[in-house]
Amino acid sequence: MTSLPLIPALSDAPAARRASMPPKHLADLDLAGRQALVTELGEPAFRAKQVSNHYFGRLVRDPQAMTDLPAATRERLSEQLLPRLLTPVRELACDDGATRKALWRLHDGALVESVLMGYPDRVTVCISSQAGCGMACPFCATGQAGLTRNLSTAEIVDQAVYLAGVAASGAVAGSPPRLSHVVFMGMGEPLANYSRVIAAIRRLVSPAPEGLGLSQRHITVSTVGLVPAIRRLASEDLSVTLALSLHAPDDDLRDELVPVNQRWKVAEVLDAAWDYAARTGRRVSIEYAMIKDVNDQPWRADLLGRLLAGKLAHVNLIPLNPTPGSRWDASPKPVEREFVRRLRDAGVSTTVRDTRGREIDGACGQLAAAEDTDTNTDRAGEAPA
Repeated sequence: MTSLPLIPALSDAPAARRASMPPKHLADLDLAGRQALVTELGEPAFRAKQVSNHYFGRLVRDPQAMTDLPAATRERLSEQLLPRLLTPVRELACDDGATRKALWRLHDGALVESVLMGYPDRVTVCISSQAGCGMACPFCATGQAGLTRNLSTAEIVDQAVYLAGVAASGAVAGSPPRLSHVVFMGMGEPLANYSRVIAAIRRLVSPAPEGLGLSQRHITVSTVGLVPAIRRLASEDLSVTLALSLHAPDDDLRDELVPVNQRWKVAEVLDAAWDYAARTGRRVSIEYAMIKDVNDQPWRADLLGRLLAGKLAHVNLIPLNPTPGSRWDASPKPVEREFVRRLRDAGVSTTVRDTRGREIDGACGQLAAAEDTDTNTDRAGEAPA
């Protein structure tokens, strides 16, 4: 594990937590909205496109680097369109620098985390949509921390833009210098912050200067199964991947592991997922954390196989990652292999997720930003839900 140098903050975080959302940022607005704001400031509308090109196209925030803007207007436009939303607190790295976790302090003192993962053929970032999470899944550190608040559209987007800049700097050796994939698997339940997450996706996939220019097919949105929101997502005319955190094929166990199942049962959740697949043509990713002696029995593999056979779905098995105080552990490898065999024998495409970032509490289920009050030093906690 490596501690990376911090980027100097512009100012200290407020001592007291405020309930208000952060100041408006250009990523909260579409290009027309940015142009209207710039015009209100007495500047020509094309200045909005210039500032947007710096932010989304060049990944630049420093007004002094925006040399195509008159010196007299750089600071003012930057203050109005690019207020600081995320103050870096700590960055940790492992896997020879290929996995990096960033801990951010928001304007009201809330803490969130995001993770960059470099591979030979791509760079992926895992971003947060909420500070904390209200879904209360007992095996997930984020869920156990509770929900602080929803993030704004720009707070979500800014995580990806910042880490895109890290990739562009060449800091991730052995990986392309361009961010290509974004997964909404960080802190929070994305579909519980629906309107802002959808707006963030549209910023991420729109070409510069409107947005970051990523492929819709390279965006993954995770959910524990908020059925009305899944059905709403299917009508958005987006081609993002839906990742359903199932974790159990039967209602008795899923009621415990994923408490929202007490509202929407397995059959109803899967029905919404199949509707999403039918309307978008996109294969649904079924996320399943392998928990020793809890959900890894052969009969549960067989039941899951029957539920998914013939469906446009892929199972992503996740070895349970350690979290503080958890009474559960990951399934032994022989049990995991038998689970995979039974699913594949049922004709269900299945893989086991690479457990990147465990050393820095950056793996799936470990994100839980925490502050070390004893030393007055912020400490990166745990990772993607």
